[in-house]
Amino acid sequence: MANGTAISGFFLRGISDIQELQTFCGMFFLMMYMAALTSNLIIIILITLDLHLQTPMYFFLKNLSLLDVSFVSVTIPNLAVNSLTHNNFISIPGCAVQVFLLSSFSAGEVFILTAMAYDRYAAICSPLHYDVIMNATTFVLLVGVSWAAGVFFGAIYTAGIFSGPFCGSNVIPQFFCDVPSLLRISCSERLVLIYTGLGIGLFLGMSCFTCVVISYFHILSTVLKIPTNKGQSKAFATCIPHLTVFTVFIATACFVYLKTPSIVPSITDRLFSVLYTVLPPALNPLIYSLKNNDVKCALRRLQQNLYARYSLHLILQNICQWYSASQVTSKFCSF
Repeated sequence: MANGTAISGFFLRGISDIQELQTFCGMFFLMMYMAALTSNLIIIILITLDLHLQTPMYFFLKNLSLLDVSFVSVTIPNLAVNSLTHNNFISIPGCAVQVFLLSSFSAGEVFILTAMAYDRYAAICSPLHYDVIMNATTFVLLVGVSWAAGVFFGAIYTAGIFSGPFCGSNVIPQFFCDVPSLLRISCSERLVLIYTGLGIGLFLGMSCFTCVVISYFHILSTVLKIPTNKGQSKAFATCIPHLTVFTVFIATACFVYLKTPSIVPSITDRLFSVLYTVLPPALNPLIYSLKNNDVKCALRRLQQNLYARYSLHLILQNICQWYSASQVTSKFCSF
């Protein structure tokens, strides 16, 4: 360490040291954030309101969208504000909250994606027993455990990192409080607690990855035994979106967290860190909805219902304008 002076806060470097470029990047990623927020909220509303989407697969998808909305809201709005105000300071409590939320939501997303892999395994490998395996109690329990495990992991991770003081440089070479940079400037003597949290995170991540790989190994073996090409295509169509989302999330996370942190990272490293937080939440709704007929039909039904209600409202307003003097009609028009 450069010195033993305790740190009371951190300065985030942002994406670029040039203010004009920093402002442009802040506005660009703010637009990406709004797109990710809007698309995920549409998925949540559709699955909540449409009775045709009340299945385990879409229940998992709704919770995945909830996690995406929460995950992307931790860093990108703060990035946009810092880019416009050019104030990159963050206090230690604020940094701890950011690490806790990022760890909790990212861990919860990994657990949800693992549960979705098990759901696809049950649907393809045991279709006759699917309703028994994935009953209401089972998928609600899987989702509840995913959220609880994410919060538990976030608490353990945050407690380990912030168990002692920080010393040395108070500049974090990222636009958010990333764990590798915090570990590099930590001067805590409680190394056991820190490495316990890291060990638990590594174990849970490898366990989820192994479960997904095993699930898709059995899924692939079963699909290849289907005699018709149509049946194989239908089975692959339900698995490819999930596998794509899982691959994108794991690949971007590995690039950010498994790379050795540098004191002065390149702009490419910072851009990949931004993509890790905004790319999976922005792509997930597109991957699941572009080729998903159920979601597209649900969106059309919602649009038709909204149009019908709007048209009926206009008709009733016109009737009320013509017959506003009638006492009976006045009571009717009090809607």
